[in-house]
Amino acid sequence: QVQLVESGGGLVQAGGSLRLSCAASGRSFSRDTMGWFRQAPGKDREFVAFIGSGGVTDYGDSVKGRFTASRDKPINTAYLQMNNLKPEDTAVYYCAAYPKISSYSPNYYYWGQGTQVTVSS
Repeated sequence: QVQLVESGGGLVQAGGSLRLSCAASGRSFSRDTMGWFRQAPGKDREFVAFIGSGGVTDYGDSVKGRFTASRDKPINTAYLQMNNLKPEDTAVYYCAAYPKISSYSPNYYYWGQGTQVTVSS
């Protein structure tokens, strides 16, 4: 059974940091792009970041310079380091997998269950 499981979310004060993990199982995702998306209450799902199979990364405008996507292929895990968090970063964060580079969430066909990130002011 293929699974993506996020962890590392929580409550943090503005200016703080969190690192999210996305542990994949069931098959290797080393050739896939690992994407990060988030959804706040009442808002559409938003692209946050991706890291491609070769290490190329891209970020949403609202997180550039603050968030960093990385991956550890041998342990089939992706990470999202989030620094200088702001209250507007509050959302459920999801990781997802897709075999090509994309920031378009409907392209992604494997999704985790999400992890809540809450940033207090």
